[in-house]
This record gives sequence, structure tokens and C-alpha cells, in this order.
Amino acid sequence: MTITNEDELDGMKAIGRIVANTLKIMSTALEPGMTTRELDEIGREVLEREGAQSAPKLTYDFPGTTCISVDEEIAHGIPGGRVIARGELVNIDVSASKNGFFADTGASFRVPPVRASLDRLCKDGKRAMQIGIAQVGHDKPVAGIGQAIGRFASARGYTLIRNLASHGVGRSLHEYPEEIATWPTRRDKRRMHNGMVLTIEPFLSRGGLMATEGDDGWTLYSHPRALAVQYEHTVIATHGAPVIVTLPE
Repeated sequence: MTITNEDELDGMKAIGRIVANTLKIMSTALEPGMTTRELDEIGREVLEREGAQSAPKLTYDFPGTTCISVDEEIAHGIPGGRVIARGELVNIDVSASKNGFFADTGASFRVPPVRASLDRLCKDGKRAMQIGIAQVGHDKPVAGIGQAIGRFASARGYTLIRNLASHGVGRSLHEYPEEIATWPTRRDKRRMHNGMVLTIEPFLSRGGLMATEGDDGWTLYSHPRALAVQYEHTVIATHGAPVIVTLPE
């Protein structure tokens, strides 16, 4: 999607706030002993109250309102009977639609007690996202996003999951410019333009290189097996600083 007027910008900001607030409420409620289904139910109630629809359910008939992935699961985890335990890593991905506009956000959370190494991975994962966002702007190279994130990851001894990419968003959950690498690539010659809406969502890992699908047909695991964190915002390219629409109130 390319933003062309104030109504479209307002629509993106509205759904962006909704998914951001949903993520914030779910993360605040997260505690050991609850199931991922119970956590997902909290997200469902927030979205319904705001008049929004779950984007993965609407688009792909996903068997949950949000994606909740725990420890060895790195993305697209189905909410269910899994009990969240102390010390685990929980990724929550919230995407939704309202009035024809879609926004997408996500983050990884530590369940206390937190190991120092896991705390560092999460902080660096968030920093990797911020570095990617800083590369967004009119006439900047799309490949610059992955180049910058890759330099950061390599300098700190991390790997990046290379088949889970950022993407265009706005009028649908996944749209042009389709796959946006959050790892270094030389083949992409595209450039961003003013008003372009996209996600920035690197998957930073301690050894994982690719995402592989589990037996349920949805949940993704890293290969080689390793923990991975994901942080995600929906942003709009401008002539100046990018606009982040998925910030909570």
C-alpha cells in the first residue's frame, strides 16, 4: 500500500494503535501457568471490543486469533493447551484489520526468572528491528534494511532466519513489495518510495538459519534448532523519518 491522503493515513494509524494496544495488554497478562489459548483469548476480546478482525484468521483461516510461539517455536504457533512455564521465551504476533486497513506487530517476551543470555538476545532483537526501521525512507534501497541488520547481527555473533521476511502491508496482510529481506542480499534492486507501508521484523537467533514447518502445518521451528526472537512494527516510508503506526497508546 502507498499512503496518498490523510484518510488513508488515519486508517493505518487507527488499526496500528489497535494491534499495538492488543499486544501490550496480552504481554501484561502473560504469566506462568496460563495456556497459550487463554492468552490468545485475551487478544480476541480486545480486537472484538475495538471492532477489528484477526488478520491471520481472516486471510488464512488460521486456527487462532493471534500467533503465540513458545521457546523452540519461532513463529506461527497455534494457541492451545500448552502451559507457559517460568523462564520461557514467548513470542506474540498480532495482526488485524479494520475498515479495510491492515497492520501487523509482534514482540518476544521473557517469562521470569530471566537468564542473562536470553535477556541479551531479546534486547539485541529489538535493537535489530530499530536498525532496520532507520533504513526506511523515500528512495532508499530496500536491500539496505537487511544489509544494516546483517552487519549488526554479525558483529554480535548472531544469525538471522533467512526465509521469514518483512513484507508490504496496508490493504491486505501481505502485499507489494512482498518479501523484504532482513538479512544481507545483493539481488534486490528495488527502492522505497514516499507513502509505502511495510513491516520490519527481523528474526535474530543464536544459530538458526531457516524456518521449517512442524507437523501441525503452521508452527515454525528454526533449523538448526536454536532460540530466535522477533520484534515487528508496521512503518510508513516518508521523505524524512519513517512513521511507526504500531505504537500503543
